[in-house]
Amino acid sequence: MKFLKDFLGKQEQHFVKGGKFEKLYPLYEATESFIFTPGKPTRQDAHVRDVMDLKRVMMTVVIALVPAILMALYNTGYQANLMMQKMGMTEIPNWRGPILSALGVGLDPANILDCMAHGALYFLPVYIVTLAVGGAFETVFALVRNHEINEGFLVTSMLFPLTLPPDIPYWQVAIGIIFGVVIGKEVFGGTGMNILNPALTGRAFLFFAYPAQISGDAVWVAVDGVSQATALSQFADPSMGTTTFSFMDAFLGFVPGSMGETSALACLLGAGILILTGVGSWRIMLSVILGAVAFTFLLNWAGSSTNPMFAMPWYWHMVAGGFAFGCVFMATDPVSAAMTAKGQVYYGLLIGATCILIRVINPAFPEGMMLAILFGNVFSPIIDKVVINQNIKRRALRNAS
Repeated sequence: MKFLKDFLGKQEQHFVKGGKFEKLYPLYEATESFIFTPGKPTRQDAHVRDVMDLKRVMMTVVIALVPAILMALYNTGYQANLMMQKMGMTEIPNWRGPILSALGVGLDPANILDCMAHGALYFLPVYIVTLAVGGAFETVFALVRNHEINEGFLVTSMLFPLTLPPDIPYWQVAIGIIFGVVIGKEVFGGTGMNILNPALTGRAFLFFAYPAQISGDAVWVAVDGVSQATALSQFADPSMGTTTFSFMDAFLGFVPGSMGETSALACLLGAGILILTGVGSWRIMLSVILGAVAFTFLLNWAGSSTNPMFAMPWYWHMVAGGFAFGCVFMATDPVSAAMTAKGQVYYGLLIGATCILIRVINPAFPEGMMLAILFGNVFSPIIDKVVINQNIKRRALRNAS
């Protein structure tokens, strides 16, 4: 590693201002920062000195996502192998079949290795397309603006595939991440300037542009031409599908759904990492849950003779759909979320209540967490402004007395 560090150090002269490759400095800086800790210390008093820099923050989020990623690999393969077993299929009728055969991997839903390997052949291509296409657009904007390539996209590239179905066409993945990066972040000025979560912005674009592939009720299983009802859709219409999922299935993540959003347990493990390291706001997570629970109790009390979703218990809302994933990883985005302590509480309550409102009241959107978080993103600057103004008024009154 010392050899590599010395080599990169000698090349810096070609990329700094005046060097023959100065236009490509963001690429050089990104490569050096990704491999090694930056060697540029802060010396002026105007800066906050902290061991937790942007690189460490992003790597902490990536580590917190590991349980969800592992569950995405396993459950995607498990759902596919289980459905193929029910259909009497003994081999995969697409390009994944020869690869699994060459690796000596079977299609047994009871075999963890079989499920992980099959699921990886769905998740990894989506992730590679996301990383390549989104990373290319990040690089282009950095070169044009002569800015550093920030580590923030590393997290976006992890989050975005986890919100997608396993059989989504790769060209839609490319379009979605381009929209998320360009419209969700770069048009606002890049990392730290965006008001919307880039991963959710790309996911929302795909949801409205290609609703047939990004469904929230009768969703895909990773077998061509096969769909299956989700837990949310079964509450909305009990006649859908023949499989009834138990609460424990939904909590652990053994249900159809977006690749990384099915397991509330994996999200809880990630939440623990984010809270213990101080990277994720416990106020936002707790407020989202409280807002959802309170609004669910209100709708349970109101009741409805025509809409069975009114009777859905609060604990099912916690484990169904993308609620847990959104609460832990999306709502807590430090850039698009509220920043003041009291504002984070209001922001979380707004998201939780809005999610349940959309799920229960609006039949067009069986999954409301995505829209609720984007709605909260839009209002977070206003919430912070109100909280700050309240603090200013209190100080003025206190000083006047």
